[in-house]
Amino acid sequence: MAAEAIAAVYAVFGSDEEARRIGRAMVEQRLAACVNVLGPCHSIYRWQGAIEDAEEVAALFKTRTDAAEALMAAIRAAHSYEIPAIVTLPIGRADSAYRDWIIAQT
Repeated sequence: MAAEAIAAVYAVFGSDEEARRIGRAMVEQRLAACVNVLGPCHSIYRWQGAIEDAEEVAALFKTRTDAAEALMAAIRAAHSYEIPAIVTLPIGRADSAYRDWIIAQT
């Protein structure tokens, strides 16, 4: 039997507080096994016809592949942005004990 797949969900937030609050909620709801709040990043993007330049906070959520959509929806529902940046990245290989821990926690 093939091992259950895991994924990382990457998202950016308007503040460290928001990233930590949403990250904690996703772990409490067992949608993510863990969240790494990566810290501030500088974002340049086009929004409503203007080039924006902002400091945001990136976070990486680890989950089962089959839970990624639910995790993304929950992040979106809690997020302050009208259109938050949330993407799922497949994890092709991982330490088997770490993969098993992610699966057990979600």
